[in-house]
Amino acid sequence: MVRPMKPISTIGVLGGGAWGTALAQVAATAGRNVTLWAFEPEVVTAINSEHENSVFLPSLPLLPSVRATSELADLGHLDAILAVVPAQHLRTILMQFAPVVRESMPIVLCAKGVEQGSLALMTDVLCQTIPKAIPAVLSGPSFALDVAQGLPTAITLACAHAEIGTALVKAIGLPTFRPYLSDDLVGAEVGGAVKNVLAIACGIVEGLALGESARAALITRGFAEMTRLARALGGRTETVAGLCGLGDLILTCSSRTSRNFSLGMALASGIPLADALASKKSVAEGAASAPAVVALAGNLGVGMPICEAVAALLAGQVSVASAVNGLLARPFRGEHG
Repeated sequence: MVRPMKPISTIGVLGGGAWGTALAQVAATAGRNVTLWAFEPEVVTAINSEHENSVFLPSLPLLPSVRATSELADLGHLDAILAVVPAQHLRTILMQFAPVVRESMPIVLCAKGVEQGSLALMTDVLCQTIPKAIPAVLSGPSFALDVAQGLPTAITLACAHAEIGTALVKAIGLPTFRPYLSDDLVGAEVGGAVKNVLAIACGIVEGLALGESARAALITRGFAEMTRLARALGGRTETVAGLCGLGDLILTCSSRTSRNFSLGMALASGIPLADALASKKSVAEGAASAPAVVALAGNLGVGMPICEAVAALLAGQVSVASAVNGLLARPFRGEHG
């Protein structure tokens, strides 16, 4: 039973990385009192003493209504939660959070990925760990620094409960942070997960100087892969054709600011995967999600050759050159077959 929705005045953020901090700033700017949970003690200390996340988002003053904690229990009574923990760690944190969560708490999933091993989407992970929560998904073309600085951004906010979705939009929406409401959680999730894998491929195209035409082709054919997987899982084509799919794909496949795009560039230059990942302060979700996306698609009989090439490259099964040549050597076919 979902309780009648009251206005959201307090918001918790699970995760003190750049994206979690940016969303905390958004919620505070929208007039909410924000409690941010961070795993790193230095992040908690910096936010509470200096009003800045000097570890992951330095030189950005945070509003006084953002406070940090290392205790999950401090978030259990709040009106809504933004879960910004990386996809492969989400289950562990939600299991620890579950005992203090109130009934029918809206939990907005802001991580993008497919869980390795279980091949679960993040909504599945939430339903398995905190079944009494109300799931929502936030996804779209948004770099943390842009959002934190108040630059114009639009995203998808997907929730199956219209009243709760509307309350969430009102709670975090700003003229410069525009949530567009949807009820298609699956489509929103698939868009976010697959675009990270495709961004690695586009980074490789950039790193090898294969040209803008090649990147445009890869984005378009990658979007077809994203759409096939979303539909096979019950999502809708129009959802992935929006902000959380095509919009996010265009952004993350076109900018070196993207962690996944820059990872692809590093791989193209010959840097080993472990070294490329170690050099990043934040997580490149596509590297962890690629094998899970490919396995999930295989179980559903969905062909995703670009994602398969990225997964094989990350697994050390093929070289960069072999991955590219393998895609170029594929048989000709109808565009919409």
